[in-house]
Amino acid sequence: ASEATDIARARRTDGAFPVSNALPRSETTVALLADIPSTGHVGETGARRFAMTGDDVGARSAAFVAFAMEEVRAGRRVVALYPAWRSTDAQKAVNFARGALRTDHIAGIGVDLSPLALSLIADQLAYLAPYLPPGMVAALSAELPKHLLAGAWLRTVSGLSTLPTSLRQHMGSYAPTVSFLAYCAPSAQVGRLRPSDVISELPFRPVQPVQLLCSAPDPSITRAFDENLPQAIQPVATRTLPVQPLGSTYWGTSKYVEFVALSAHPQALAYAAGALRAAECTWCGEPVTATSCPFCGGV
Repeated sequence: ASEATDIARARRTDGAFPVSNALPRSETTVALLADIPSTGHVGETGARRFAMTGDDVGARSAAFVAFAMEEVRAGRRVVALYPAWRSTDAQKAVNFARGALRTDHIAGIGVDLSPLALSLIADQLAYLAPYLPPGMVAALSAELPKHLLAGAWLRTVSGLSTLPTSLRQHMGSYAPTVSFLAYCAPSAQVGRLRPSDVISELPFRPVQPVQLLCSAPDPSITRAFDENLPQAIQPVATRTLPVQPLGSTYWGTSKYVEFVALSAHPQALAYAAGALRAAECTWCGEPVTATSCPFCGGV
């Protein structure tokens, strides 16, 4: 509640878009188009989920199209997130909805994150949505990952195609004592797990205090992770979550421990929102940070 108050009362700084100081609004709805369940980290607030299941693309799109039509007709804009590495059906669903309504009030945004990290980002956006214009909600899909440390411990990278890997790393996957730490946020990188180097080679440290979310298909193989990464991050709390259905698809193996480390500071999300620098879209008027408006496509 205090963080929402900070967001709603944020003042304009030079070049920063002012967050509304009015009462919370409901002009933006956040949806997630993939079989990626909520982490529950932000409580009851969360993005609307669409698992995109069905025998054909029409069946897989139907639920989202009906939902988007209802939201737009109620005067709300829809920010539809989907994994960039599993984008085909989601993009078609967004296009179907935009075409059926002949509207640009639905923005489809591919996010290149692991399932656990994407789940958290979607719910954080849904939490922020009542306090920000739609264009800023869309822009935060790229900003919020910069404030996370997200990735996985992997026993092998031989099947990993979503992150950049080298031939040497693929060959190392066949050695019985080798494992890897792969990060998808705040930047994509993969390296061998060397216990003595974990602390010094962390690509990012969230603002203290830190909370750690993690999940693993097989809890019996988590020892290498348990003995290294938590000690490097020093979380004040750790939550073990159910495995994400698409986790093995993203990581290319079932021998992994997926994790997200995030700041539990009461103003962490307000700081992230305040970091955005936006310009008004010359076509639809939405505040945007990208070269192309995610709603109308205007430059």
